[in-house]
Amino acid sequence: MNRYDPLQAPSAAEWLELDEGERIELARQYHLRRRIKMPNLRLHAVTHAIVENQLAEGLAVVEAALQRLLADGLDRHEAVHAIGSVLMGHIWNLENKPPPEGDPNAAYFRALEQLTAASWRASE
Repeated sequence: MNRYDPLQAPSAAEWLELDEGERIELARQYHLRRRIKMPNLRLHAVTHAIVENQLAEGLAVVEAALQRLLADGLDRHEAVHAIGSVLMGHIWNLENKPPPEGDPNAAYFRALEQLTAASWRASE
């Protein structure tokens, strides 16, 4: 795999064969090719890579969120951004709030279950 396009789902097997640095670089290169400006392109590419990892690994709640967002009218790139925004909010909470009891990912999964195109657009 030598190119990434978030509008097209990468082959899960090919994506997971890459090392993490290669995945991040592919996402970064996509945004550079498209001349998409980001305040922090590296962090943005990391977020893409994590969401694509979760999809490639078959994480059901992430797959369900993606399908719901696509059905709500987002394109795949926008849907990856919407999921990524929930992910980054979750990471911020883990770093800045008291640790949750039980599964630290439960709040992330609940937030993904509630994520809609309308709620993501309203949060922008």
